[in-house]
Amino acid sequence: MTRFVPGGTRHYSDGVSMTWFTLLRTASRPAAPGLLLAVLAGVGAAGAAVGLMATSAWLISRAALHPPVLHLMVAIVAVRAFGIGRGVFRYAERLAGHDAALRVLGRLRVRLFDRLAALAPAGTAGFRGADLAQRLAADVDAVLDMLVRVVLPYTVAAVVGLGSVLLVGALSPIAGAALAFGLLAVAVGVPLLQSAAARRADGRLAPLRGDLATATVDLLHGLPDLIAYGAAPAQLARLAEADTRLRRAEQRSTAAAGASAAVTALATGLSLIAGLAAGAVAVRSGALDGELLAVIVLTPLAVYESIAGLPVAAQRFAAARASLTRLAEILGTPDPVTSPAHPEPVASSTPVISVDGVSASWVRGRTAVHDVSFELPAGARVALVGPSGSGKSTIAALLVRFLDPTAGRITLDGTDLRRLDPDEVRRVVGYLPEDAYLFDTTISANLRIGRPDATEADLRAALARARLLDWAETLPDGLETFVGEHGMALSGGQRRRLALARALLADFRVLILDEPTEHLDDETAVALTRDLLAAAGDRSVLLITHRTDVAAQVDTVIDLAAPAAVPVGALSHRL
Repeated sequence: MTRFVPGGTRHYSDGVSMTWFTLLRTASRPAAPGLLLAVLAGVGAAGAAVGLMATSAWLISRAALHPPVLHLMVAIVAVRAFGIGRGVFRYAERLAGHDAALRVLGRLRVRLFDRLAALAPAGTAGFRGADLAQRLAADVDAVLDMLVRVVLPYTVAAVVGLGSVLLVGALSPIAGAALAFGLLAVAVGVPLLQSAAARRADGRLAPLRGDLATATVDLLHGLPDLIAYGAAPAQLARLAEADTRLRRAEQRSTAAAGASAAVTALATGLSLIAGLAAGAVAVRSGALDGELLAVIVLTPLAVYESIAGLPVAAQRFAAARASLTRLAEILGTPDPVTSPAHPEPVASSTPVISVDGVSASWVRGRTAVHDVSFELPAGARVALVGPSGSGKSTIAALLVRFLDPTAGRITLDGTDLRRLDPDEVRRVVGYLPEDAYLFDTTISANLRIGRPDATEADLRAALARARLLDWAETLPDGLETFVGEHGMALSGGQRRRLALARALLADFRVLILDEPTEHLDDETAVALTRDLLAAAGDRSVLLITHRTDVAAQVDTVIDLAAPAAVPVGALSHRL
């Protein structure tokens, strides 16, 4: 993607070792007041449900004895209060919990996007593009699941369960013990029992979804080549295999959820039977009033209703933890470049760039360029040539500090790039890669990415320098014409010219043009190269190309097959 940084500051604050729990804690800290309010409201709602059941049970049993109605007024008012309070507290819980979780979700999405922007492209070399999109779009929702469907239910259940056990235990210690045992079985035992099965199923759902997304994108993007070489059936088989593995994991997850629900129902029934038996013995012995027997028997129903979702919450925990771990991998990825604590100022004029004995690699242990040296004088046109894989694009990444060298150094007017702020370097050095990105919007909107405050006259001047204005004026909607997804409504040459106009508008002092004539015929390529170099004006230009017919259009050629700067006049025997 073309890097334009016309304004704003990027922060390089992540890149430290991080666990899923650290990520959850740091992400949710700003929303702690809202989450606390949600917990209190949840406890109020669940407590009101238990109070409603207990009071109603006592009221019905007491009313059966036909006491004076005044003896029932307090219970009648309490039933009304608990009934209304349950709905109010439940609404407050949902509102506060989801509001806090969605705020955390929004901040985390921005944090991840900023992190990816800081890492790309060198820091993301170990990730697949489709998998990164899956993490950013789907895995980040795990924060919502973890907070609203795991942490909140467990916290509420712990508080309400303890209070209910104390209430029932005060009436019948045996019934209280039976209720406590059943609650522990559902809240702790069931999750532990299902963890062995769920860990293999739910813990793999997020990675398997990433694999499926990657296989799908690979199939769609490479379909023409796959069909041409007869490899489409193999890719389809790979996609089907990924889908099968994901479906089986989901089936195992569903089976675990069903077993958990069955155990919960069994624990509820046993607690009720134990409470009924213990209460009946207590009533028969005279240790318990008869109307309180209904309280002992029916109260656990409301308690189990409040904790019935815990097995599902435990299951969601396994999946959410796996997703958060995948997000922590991104945030914990080391920076490909270091930002100095006290960066030196960057020259405002057109600088001299020197590359001195530079080696670099995208992946540790795999060298992309080795011991390259050359100079890009102020205002010069230098071509960097060499076969595919020789490291031309790596050199470009080094010059804009997407990547730092492993050996040697690169200087900007004598100052090592590693002593300069990366964003400031990119204000001076602009990089137009082969696949310069155009957004699915208008020509003018794509241009204003380079300079948001540009006037209509500025846009037209940039298009004119890129030799695109005459074409743009023939369009029915002019500069408000949509370019289509990835600029597909334009030809290859028009896309490259529009990207150049955007770079000219950003006013970089050094332009790096990476394979600007790729996939063009020879005549069009020569004309486009001439126009691009002319449009650059007094800027320095580093032209990266695999073509060997550019000698007459530049001052110097550096051949990475034998890296040494060669004067133009000496090129005829080499190229």
